[in-house]
Amino acid sequence: MKEYKISEISEIHIYGRTGNIKQPLPLFWSASGIEMNVQASEMWLEVEADYATMEPWIAVLLDSAMISRQMLQKGRYWIPLFRGLDKETKRKVRVVREVQAMSDDKDCCLKLHAIRIDGEFCPIDEKKMRIEFIGDSITCGEGIVGAKGEMCWASMAFGASLNYASMVADALNADYRIVSQSGWGVLCSWDGDPARNIPTYYEKVCGLAAKGENAKCGAGEDYDFASWKPDYVFINLGTNDASAFRQPSIYRDENGELFDQRMQEDGTFERKSLQRFKDAAAAFIKKVRKCNPDSYIIWGYGMLGLDLKEAIMEVITTYKKESEDNRIEFMELIPSNEETVGSREHPGILCHKQAAEKIIERLNRLSSSV
Repeated sequence: MKEYKISEISEIHIYGRTGNIKQPLPLFWSASGIEMNVQASEMWLEVEADYATMEPWIAVLLDSAMISRQMLQKGRYWIPLFRGLDKETKRKVRVVREVQAMSDDKDCCLKLHAIRIDGEFCPIDEKKMRIEFIGDSITCGEGIVGAKGEMCWASMAFGASLNYASMVADALNADYRIVSQSGWGVLCSWDGDPARNIPTYYEKVCGLAAKGENAKCGAGEDYDFASWKPDYVFINLGTNDASAFRQPSIYRDENGELFDQRMQEDGTFERKSLQRFKDAAAAFIKKVRKCNPDSYIIWGYGMLGLDLKEAIMEVITTYKKESEDNRIEFMELIPSNEETVGSREHPGILCHKQAAEKIIERLNRLSSSV
């Protein structure tokens, strides 16, 4: 067995946003991780993990098939990835961070230090495209793992290696990155907190979790968009913004005013509140475009309801007219039902598969037309 620091492995693919620090390699976001082609009978990984309440989980995939999924405990230690295989066969091994960046647990941190292997690394495969997925709990894969009816808020419910984004990337041989957080939206969180929105932190490496050890690893750094240019940016936000309309107002905005997204007595959205959402959505589209000038943008929505569909479509139509930017579109996704729901009343793996199929079909057509 030979030991290599992560930084010493030239034939390695790194998934997910990173800052300037690469050794040890911090994994901040859902689906971040490493991938290598190897010829070996045995392979181990040195990890370092910490948390206060929400422990990290990882999945190990061999030739795209999951062979293990495990909870990580605190400390720095070695874990086996596989053993007992023949050395003659080349295999693709991938390690995936299954859980989201835990914004509410400043101690939640995951770093990869080194690899031990009794064989050799082989050249890595070139990916055909790059896709950035921006979203909430759906894009984090919350609800994919666990029984229907399970409602406990726990790390085990997240399955980033099984969500629609991973399905799309596997099918299209794409490199992908996820920027998502459970409960957050374009304007506010599910319970109406205006401080919990993705656009505020989009231009940082992982700003919503830039505390403690993560801050030392570069989570709060400005993200270098020029270092990784996506062909497509897929936004899946709005679900939590819709929920905020039905929650009591308990948070205040930056001016100290009570933040209140209201419904009218007839069950429709209050005009002022709806406009506030539209303004936030329009501003975010402009920010995404500024950061990704060459990307095709798709706003997908609907896996947990279509309440804000018309509002999002209106925002996109107005943006296209005012900017003359036609490289953006809306995609309606299929809502989960009794057959396709997972744990925590979130979309299950069947619902994610339905979404992935629509996205794959659309990206294939877009790619063939270029």
